[in-house]
This record gives sequence, structure tokens and C-alpha cells, in this order.
Amino acid sequence: MKVLQQEEMKTTNFFKDNDTLHSILEIMLDKEFAEYATRELTDFGELCAGDIDRRAKHTDREGEPRLQRYNAYGEEVSEIWVNDGYKKTIEETYNTGIVGYVHKNIPQLGRKGNYVYSFAQGYLLSHAEPGFYCPVTLTMATAYLLDHYANDEIKERFLPHVCATGDTELYEGATFLTERQGGSDVGANAVEARQEGEQFHLYGEKYFASNVGMCGVAMVLARLQGGSAGSKGLTLFAVPWRAEDGTVNNLRIRRLKDKLGVKAVPSGEVEFEGALAYIVGEPNKGIYYMLEALNLSRICNAVASLGIMRRGFLEAKHYVTNRSAFGKPLTQYPMIQDTLGKFAAKLHVEVATVFDLIQLYDKVTSGQGNHEDMMMNRLNIAIMKKETAEQAVKYASEAIELHGGNGYIEDFVTPRLLRDAQVLTVWEGTANILALELIRLVDKFQAHKLFVRIMEERLAKVANSTLSQLVVEQLVQLKSTLHTFSSLDEAMKTFEAKAVAEKMAHMYESVVAVEWAHRFGGKYEKLADIYLEHTWALRELGAPMKTVQYFADIL
Repeated sequence: MKVLQQEEMKTTNFFKDNDTLHSILEIMLDKEFAEYATRELTDFGELCAGDIDRRAKHTDREGEPRLQRYNAYGEEVSEIWVNDGYKKTIEETYNTGIVGYVHKNIPQLGRKGNYVYSFAQGYLLSHAEPGFYCPVTLTMATAYLLDHYANDEIKERFLPHVCATGDTELYEGATFLTERQGGSDVGANAVEARQEGEQFHLYGEKYFASNVGMCGVAMVLARLQGGSAGSKGLTLFAVPWRAEDGTVNNLRIRRLKDKLGVKAVPSGEVEFEGALAYIVGEPNKGIYYMLEALNLSRICNAVASLGIMRRGFLEAKHYVTNRSAFGKPLTQYPMIQDTLGKFAAKLHVEVATVFDLIQLYDKVTSGQGNHEDMMMNRLNIAIMKKETAEQAVKYASEAIELHGGNGYIEDFVTPRLLRDAQVLTVWEGTANILALELIRLVDKFQAHKLFVRIMEERLAKVANSTLSQLVVEQLVQLKSTLHTFSSLDEAMKTFEAKAVAEKMAHMYESVVAVEWAHRFGGKYEKLADIYLEHTWALRELGAPMKTVQYFADIL
């Protein structure tokens, strides 16, 4: 057996050959913005494939964050130690404007950026360091909440720091929701906000707080003293990590979590012992504000999944291309061609679909969307967060299998991809929680009918192809399924909802796949053909092997 000449892939840039992402910029950004984004993403893609990737490996293996609870005098400081390389990644990433340029002007353009550009940056970052993309996500959510709902005084105090791009001191953000007795049941939360004079102070515990100790300000849900029970009794607070004199703001980190993966983000348990806090927005709307931030975080979660999928694909493709077995290169075997071909098709379609979702999210969050846009935004986020997280785990595992035994060895990046991917099915809502969101949208807003109508309208614009007709046939079946689903009782709906959400995600992806095939043709038509055949189980035993026939064109 031929020995692999290069043990690890030596990709120098995660952006340059990313054809789907290049086309997304062409479709979704105007010419001036697209040219700017291409220049910046070329530089950032090189950075992610080089220094950031090397630092990520060190952080994961030897340099993960550590808690320093006390100083030399025995005083409680609750500080987090991170390695110097991690600090450099923080600086270089935020200076790109990955958070800031959503909320302030890009100097070279004289106008604000948008989420399409920010998530393109996050997608590249997640090829190398999906763990660190968690703090970036939390900072994005913090910036969103401050910008949309804080009063002028609070906004002026915190937002310039949260949106820093090297021009002022950076405050990373955090969103603290989870408590031991509540978990996903946020309405059971018990952290209390007491008014003492003209100020509010928090008391209680948050059990799973990510970016703990690294954040300059945290967005925290708490219940005003004497407030009503349940989620509607929660108020949103901005809590600075440090007081104005530099001391810790009457809180402590009890311990850090020893997580399976995403070692870069310090996640811990926080106790509030009178922490000074500032009300953000209307006191009785805290849960609604935080749910908006949660939807943003769910998109970030999906983008991190895409980054893991593509890194796994690049690693697997490199490995099998440079390895021979039984006298032939692995890429000459139909089984390998089939696996890589399906991987490539799913990756392309999923990236294109998530950015389709992001384009609508930009519209809704900028105040230009109507009621139907807002409903589709919520629905798309729920079904695609679930789908992408599950696929990240599947394809991280697939990348290991394509490597064989080497894929299971920590010298390679593939074990870390799998460990990091697994949390994405949990963070920002498990499949069960996302299924409950689907049920709410169906029961309250008849979202399933809106979904079918939007898919029909989009398919009608590309109706002159064999591929689109295949999707139309599947949509007819899904329409019937959704009608039946909407009439089920509550218990049966919860039983069926995850499978229904998966079918809806596949339909959304299928529509996007045929749109790309119609617009660009060439390899995108072949990728769509492979995707549809595999997703809807259309191939019969012994039928032509499209992944093998198209292999040279799509890879």
C-alpha cells in the first residue's frame, strides 16, 4: 500500500476555491460590496487556514482556558486564563468587523455591512475554530440586543466596545439563560433582580454560561423581585463583568465545564451576589428579546455546522486523492467517488440554502420584512438549524471513515471536527425544542400553508426543467403530509414533528438546489441531480451511478 505523502492537508486558503461562497457574494451583495468582501475574505480565508488553524489545535490539545478563582492575596477574582495564541485570534477576528460592521459603517464603503457578509466570515472561521465562533456568536447576539432595545445611555456605554474593530477596547458579549432547575424551560428561571435605591442588583446562579470571564458585558434574564412567574415575568439586563473600579462585579465563577469539544470557549457556572445590572428594553418583554437573539445564535450554529462540514470534506478529499490501495488511487474506486460526490452535493446545497435563509434574515432584521417574511424567517431557522447540526455530526464522522484509522488519531483535525460538531445539536435548542417551534408556528400561524405556497411560487419560476418537476412531485406529497400533521392532536404532533421538520428542510434545500441549477447550470446542475436523487431515494438498484459519472465535473 502506498504511503500517504502528506499527512495533513496543506490548504493555504479556505476562501479561494470556495465556489459556492463566491457565487453567494455575487448573488447577494452589490458590485462594490462584493468586491470589498472578496478582498477581505481572501485575506481572512488565508488567516483561518494558517495561523488561526494552528492556534486552534494548540488550544484544543494543550491550551484550553483555565479558571483562576483567587489572586495571590486570596481575594476572589474569577479570572479566565487563555493562551497567547487565543488572544491573537480574538484580536484578529474581531478586527475584521465580523460583529462590528453589522452595526457601524465599514470605513472603505462608508456604510454598514450586513449579516450575509458577517456569516461568510463566520463560515470561514468555523473551518478552523468553531469553538471560538461561539464567543463571536454571543458577541453578535449582545450587539443585536443592545442596538435594538437598549436606551441611549446603555447603548453608548457598551455598544461601541461590543462592536470594536481595533478602534477601542473590546468587550466580548455573552447571553446567560440556563439555570439548573430550568434548562430549556426558561420560565422556571429563578435569578432575581432586586432594586436597591435607583439601581438593580442580581442574585442567583446561571448553570451553563459560555464565554464566562472573557465577556465585558453579559445579557442576562432575571426576574424582578415580586415579579410574575413563568417566562413572561423575565426581564433582560445588561451586566458588566467588572465594576468601574476594575473589580469583579459582585459575581463569581464556581467552575468551568469540562466539555467534550469546543475547548476554546470557557463555559462555566456563575453566581451573582448583588451584581450591578441595567434593564434593557421594556421589563415585561425580556423573553421576547432573548428569543430574537436566540434565533440569531441559531443561524450562527448552522454556519458553524457548515464550516465543520466543508473542513471535513476538504480533509477527506485531500486524503483519498493522495492515497492508493490495491494498486489504484482511492479516487478511482466507485464507492469512494459515490461517497465524495454525495458529500459535495449535500455541502453545496446546504451552504446555498443557509445563505438564502440569511438573506431573508437581513431583510427582516432591517425592518423591511412583512408578516409572512417574519414567519418564514422563524420557520427556516428552526428547520435548518436542526438539519445542519445533524449533518455536521454525520459528515464529520464520514470524514473520519474516509481517512480510515488515521482519521481517529488526534494528529489529524478530524477527531476535533467530530467533537466540536456534537455540541451543535444541543446548543441553541435540541431537535426536540426546534420541533416544538415548528408546532407553535403551525398551530398559531398556519406556517405549513405559507411554506408550501412559497415553495410553489419559487418552483414556478424554474418550471422548465426535469429537476424542478422532481421537486414539484415531492412537494405534492409533502403538502398532504403537512395537512395531516396540522390536524393531529398535541401528543401525536410532538411524536411526528422531527420527521416533518426534516422533510421540510429537504424541500427547502431541494428548491434552492434547482434554482442554482437553473441559474448557473454546469456542475451545479449535476450537484442538484445528485442531491435530489439521494435525498428523495429516487435511484433504483442497478441504475446509472451519477456520482461516478459526474465525479470529474463536480470535484
